[in-house]
Amino acid sequence: MKKKILIIVSNANSIGPNNRRTGTFLPEVAHPYAEFENAGFQTDFASLTGDTPYLDGLDLAGDPENLKFLTGDGWAEMQKATKLSDVDTSVYDAIFTPGGLAPMVDMPDDELLKKVIAETYERGAVVGAVCHGPVSLLNVKLSNGEYLIKEKNITSFTTEEEANYAIADVPFDLQTALSEQGAIFHAETPWTDHSIADGNLVTGQNPASAKSVGDKIVSLLNKTH
Repeated sequence: MKKKILIIVSNANSIGPNNRRTGTFLPEVAHPYAEFENAGFQTDFASLTGDTPYLDGLDLAGDPENLKFLTGDGWAEMQKATKLSDVDTSVYDAIFTPGGLAPMVDMPDDELLKKVIAETYERGAVVGAVCHGPVSLLNVKLSNGEYLIKEKNITSFTTEEEANYAIADVPFDLQTALSEQGAIFHAETPWTDHSIADGNLVTGQNPASAKSVGDKIVSLLNKTH
């Protein structure tokens, strides 16, 4: 049976005191989407509100996978993302949250999102996120009352990267917040490909890591029957 992946995207389009324009960062959704499609998986989209999501990074449309996403089925399907509360997430073999600054706005405390991630993780399905997307893992508690990320090897956009990118715009530092909930955080050289799989939890550090996050998710799903 064809594996099913649900990409959960933010609905935010601005962030911070200066209303910096934002959205889902194009390569962070396009590159994993390409990996999922190449593997023959069914890829669906959900957003927190069901409104049309926003894309950031359109200046990177020259990249072949970004361009294919924009002109093919990817962006067309993402624009029709189903409201998360209307999705039966139990049928998916994996859920994935791309980054961009947008998730920092509406994903830190969304109760349904936290519930979906906890349930997905605890039934052994794959949970993945990249760059600022791992903010979706923040405040997720498992049925034993522990934070999901406690003692898990993970990564995300790092403090060092944020200092030169959006420190004036984000409400908090993501690396610090994840570490405070017990994550074993791994930071590599800024802007280089770095992704980690710890069991069925897959995280990536930055836009350059999006393809390898997608590849790790595909590898995990290909091991299951």
